[in-house]
Amino acid sequence: MNLLKAKLDDANYKKLENLGNAAVMQFVARYVEHCNPAKVYVTTDSAEDIAYVRNKALEYKEEKALATKGHTIHFDNYKDQGRDKANTGVLVSKGENLGKLIETLDRDSSLTKVQQILKNIMAGKELFVRFFCLGPNKSVFSIPCLQLTDSAYVAHSEDLLYRHGYEEFRRRGDTADFFKFVHSQGELLPNNTCKNLQDRRILVDLKENTVYSTNTQYGGNTLGLKKLAMRLAIAKGDKEGWLTEHMLVMGVNGPKQRKTYFLGAFPSLCGKTSTAMMIGESIVGDDIAYLRKIDGTVRAVNVEAGMFGIIQGINSQDDPTIWKALHSERELIFSNILYTDELVPHWIGKDGELPEKGYHHSGEWTKGKKDEKGNEIPVSHPNARFTLSLNYLDNLDKNLHNPAGVEVGAIVYGGRDSDTWVPVEEALSWNDGIICKGGSLESETTAATLGAEGKREFNAMSNMDFLPIPVGKYIQNNLDFAKGLQNPPKIFGVNYFLKDKSGNFYNGRQDKRVWYKWMERRVHGEVETLTTPTGRIPKYEDLKALFKEVLDKDYTKADYLAQFTVRIPEQLAKIDRIKAKYQQDVPDAPATLFKLLDAQKKRLDDLRAKHGDNVTPDKL
Repeated sequence: MNLLKAKLDDANYKKLENLGNAAVMQFVARYVEHCNPAKVYVTTDSAEDIAYVRNKALEYKEEKALATKGHTIHFDNYKDQGRDKANTGVLVSKGENLGKLIETLDRDSSLTKVQQILKNIMAGKELFVRFFCLGPNKSVFSIPCLQLTDSAYVAHSEDLLYRHGYEEFRRRGDTADFFKFVHSQGELLPNNTCKNLQDRRILVDLKENTVYSTNTQYGGNTLGLKKLAMRLAIAKGDKEGWLTEHMLVMGVNGPKQRKTYFLGAFPSLCGKTSTAMMIGESIVGDDIAYLRKIDGTVRAVNVEAGMFGIIQGINSQDDPTIWKALHSERELIFSNILYTDELVPHWIGKDGELPEKGYHHSGEWTKGKKDEKGNEIPVSHPNARFTLSLNYLDNLDKNLHNPAGVEVGAIVYGGRDSDTWVPVEEALSWNDGIICKGGSLESETTAATLGAEGKREFNAMSNMDFLPIPVGKYIQNNLDFAKGLQNPPKIFGVNYFLKDKSGNFYNGRQDKRVWYKWMERRVHGEVETLTTPTGRIPKYEDLKALFKEVLDKDYTKADYLAQFTVRIPEQLAKIDRIKAKYQQDVPDAPATLFKLLDAQKKRLDDLRAKHGDNVTPDKL
């Protein structure tokens, strides 16, 4: 208390004291002393405090105002624009083993090192003490969070992305059990980006429910309440019997004003945000969901209240709602895109002509500019982002902040797959869906993570980067989640990226709207299916009618037969890859997993013996 009184003025000290939580006071005092900021600002949920943070982001030149009122732009270091998997890890003590597929680091040595890095790292800077709530406030889903950061950009981003939680802390008083986050961007270069990337660390300490992030600004490494908090929440849910998933939450409208809520898991750049933002439907969330069983049903909430979305390809035709939000006089942040002398932003895939020159994460930019390896630098980074509040979206679902969440009717899994999965298929059962859809998910890598692009990557449930528990245990938790449910959500697999032999996509970007209308009807038993060895597919007549109704588009029988062909050699090769992956890297994989994959393989072999390698739906 004496230390805090010495470092904080009366108003800021009073804000902490009013919470009535000794653990909060102790944690703040520890890092005020250790990081040694010149100034500490404690924010409540007030508009005044929120405006203070926003103004500091401009004053400290972490953001720059653009021509449109409320719009700002931020740049990360040229080598700090994706999740840093190499320096990210769950901390484990000696003797603990989470398996080959989970990035772990020795707890003792890592904590020693990060504390060395944090020592006096905020000297001469301002520390922002923030309070947020993951999930709706006053809810069984609520998790209070305390964030310490010396980045006004990070603090500003969190104001757009999360529900404020000062009052939630105050309501809970000394009983508040909370997640803790310590972030410092460290020393900055003249362009206000991180200098000491060699000391970039992103550490998740499950024992203390604490995340440490140093010498980085990119949101995936610094916005602790996002994917870093996922590790804490998955571990918490593992102990308490609920799930944290890398999933969108959306409402799909059906006949007679019916609405069915869907969850969807997609790796980065696989259509997740565009699915959550589909024309004619409503968005609850585009990234992270908490799932609980309540009164015999599965209910889910969006953990967040904003969107940290990839901006590449956003245009007025395919993304009209986001496009409108990005061109409205509302508070939002662009990162790692270009702006012109007129302070107008540009990005890859934006409507209109590219400017001849401008400024972005590489400095001054002109068409044809190349990096140190001789590669042409595009107008924006492929993983460039926009950050905005979901309240700006015209299609926002009314249940975003419902403390009870929404009842889940279906769960969808999809990745980048050019040659195997059909566009949409219902799993044969809950267990079959968890194993053969979610647990078998693969996708080509993208620019959203540092490293090579274009490599086919195993990514069970699209959650492999964020697990803090053994993979086999995680799969078993998903299998067990349906126990006690008389009518669990249906599970589907989708594939927006299937290509013909010439390398052309079979489907347009809007065709997914039809797949979801079909799935919505399947949830309610209103359309029939054809059964294949891998699941249940639509009948042509139903899709033909839906294409006409939804898109006013003629859907030919030839297109249907080509798209929904059972590609047996590719399916068998996929099963072999998935089995080998689990056998090699997941020693605790449930026996059910291999049993279901073997059963699917036998069905494929039997069908192949009857009809050959490629079986069109008319032969089923």
